[in-house]
Amino acid sequence: MTAPETTGGSDPATARRRDAAGTRRLLLDVARRRFATNGYTATTVRDVTDEAGVNVALVSRYFTSKEGLFEACLTSTVAEFGPQASDAGAADEDLAGVLAAQLAGPGGQEQSYKLLLLLRTSGDERAEQIRLDILDRFTDALAAAAGHDPGDLRPDTRLRAEMLLCTLLGVALLRATTTLAPLAGAGEAALRDPLDDVVRALLRT
Repeated sequence: MTAPETTGGSDPATARRRDAAGTRRLLLDVARRRFATNGYTATTVRDVTDEAGVNVALVSRYFTSKEGLFEACLTSTVAEFGPQASDAGAADEDLAGVLAAQLAGPGGQEQSYKLLLLLRTSGDERAEQIRLDILDRFTDALAAAAGHDPGDLRPDTRLRAEMLLCTLLGVALLRATTTLAPLAGAGEAALRDPLDDVVRALLRT
């Protein structure tokens, strides 16, 4: 972890806040990767902090507990990968473009870890409920971005949004774990049109 930047007359308190934010992001990145590949039960707080090179007490400071760290990883997945509030009501082709960019853009492997995290059962009842709640939020975000009101989704519309989510998770899974061609190596442009077809078929308003 880099030391806080205090040169150039910068305010030490500001530098500490900047360093704290960087440490929190680092813990999230490491934890997300470990939870996605090893699962919730097999991942310990010590595993995460040792890889991140920070004191184990920082997990309690920033996330309260392992469960809190897991929830933060899932929440950040929806915030960073899923459609943003500004995408709500966007044309279907815009939503397809957003999703294609997330799947195949810079940091695509990290994006795959974020989605794979949503697939891993935790073996812990509370953590599993957190995962299901986050999947519901992701479903709502997809429906909203396609122009639907997430607070008033008909059962058939929610089912269709969940099927779009399943498609995204499946694409991420195969890209992260196989060399299946052409899917594994498809770039953003190649993914956009097929995703556009899926979005339009499932969630056209």
